[in-house]
Amino acid sequence: MTSPKPSIALDPAVAAEARAQAQREGPAGSAWLNHAAERELRLADGLAAVADFEAEDGPFTAAEQHTASALADRYRVGVDRAHDASV
Repeated sequence: MTSPKPSIALDPAVAAEARAQAQREGPAGSAWLNHAAERELRLADGLAAVADFEAEDGPFTAAEQHTASALADRYRVGVDRAHDASV
């Protein structure tokens, strides 16, 4: 299967930082950008789900927000992108 090769423009500073981060993490630039796009899409889906829930059931309580924040912190720490393609 052939991957599409879109032409995109990035702010020069963003491009430089993305290139440097990709080099530190190991994957090629295209793979790093693909991973970043996938992560942003999952984040947008999650935020939409939260908005849908709150529209139906009202806002999350402070306790629920605290629990969600703690879980988010827990799962963001120590993620190895080379070994965990689901993040």
